Amino acid sequence: MSKTVALSLAGRRVVVVGGDARAAERVAELLGDGASVRVVAPAVGLELQRLYDADRTAFELLPRAVRATDLDDAWWLVAADPRAADRATLAAWAQERRIWVEGVTAEVDGDVIVPADGSTARLDGAGRVVLVGGGPGAEDLITVRGLRELSRADIVVVDRLAPLGLLRRLRPDVEVVDVGKTPHHHPVPQEQINELLVDRARRGQYVVRLKGGDPFLLGRGGEEILACRAAGVPVDLVPGVTSAFAAPAAGRVPVTHRGVAHGVIVISGHDELDVPALVAWKHTIVVLMGMRRLRELTANLIRAGKSPDTPVSVVQHAWTDRQRQVSDSLERIADRVDLEGLGNPAVIVIGDVAAVLAERPDST
Repeated sequence: MSKTVALSLAGRRVVVVGGDARAAERVAELLGDGASVRVVAPAVGLELQRLYDADRTAFELLPRAVRATDLDDAWWLVAADPRAADRATLAAWAQERRIWVEGVTAEVDGDVIVPADGSTARLDGAGRVVLVGGGPGAEDLITVRGLRELSRADIVVVDRLAPLGLLRRLRPDVEVVDVGKTPHHHPVPQEQINELLVDRARRGQYVVRLKGGDPFLLGRGGEEILACRAAGVPVDLVPGVTSAFAAPAAGRVPVTHRGVAHGVIVISGHDELDVPALVAWKHTIVVLMGMRRLRELTANLIRAGKSPDTPVSVVQHAWTDRQRQVSDSLERIADRVDLEGLGNPAVIVIGDVAAVLAERPDST
């Protein structure tokens, strides 16, 4: 019978080699465990840079190739990115210093995403692109088919809101490319993402484009499929659980409910809206990417005739340990959100369904 051994990393020096999204995920976990973290990365991805910029005293970041001396005071080594350094060299350096190593030696099947037959080989040698909807962010809300496609990947091109925890379970040789966007900030334009997918597939690689939610709901999945088709690259799609429905569910808000609402409209908060049409719609409105314009949206709806007392609920970081929720009326929700400090990523639900399952104190 196998046994689990737990080692405390609190106060211990941990060196993380690599700067991609999976490295950022691991750094966040190590900081949560109280470790003293040093990151050495010749290339720093967006997620890691955001983590560092949030608090530059939280960990040490060395944007260069790793050196043997970086491990001199280490107790634990994490080889997060297989492209960042020669793994055999890292293993030798760690052995010389008698430090624990994570991610250099082969990992057991329980910690690595593998197909049901236990093989990590692709089905054929032809390059192709598969768009995979990762769901609303929790690792266990991706589909079984989505996991299977990840197990076949040579390269994973990942978005900011994808389930990043799954990246740590990829085979060590899988390349991860972070092309994450934030509202009104697209450091990797969509055209370059399309070119990346096509180029890697033409090289014969199995390319998985891992997205948050569902690729076809405000995810530009259609654009990427068209780009692949135009280039003659085989492309497939795995749907995902969309945050438009999953985030309200996390906050116990049914987007439809018998006798209350029998339809739902999903809109993007980035775009110009037909406010009179939204006011005429008597059922549920779900707004994605709308937090920066929440006050403008609610004011316009009220001005156009929607009742100020309409229930609204905002769910942030749904299905994660950071989930937060604020519910109030259409008239007051923007003030409540500001007061509570909610921001992106969040989903806004407007309509009577926001109050259907709200817990109320027992009447006396």
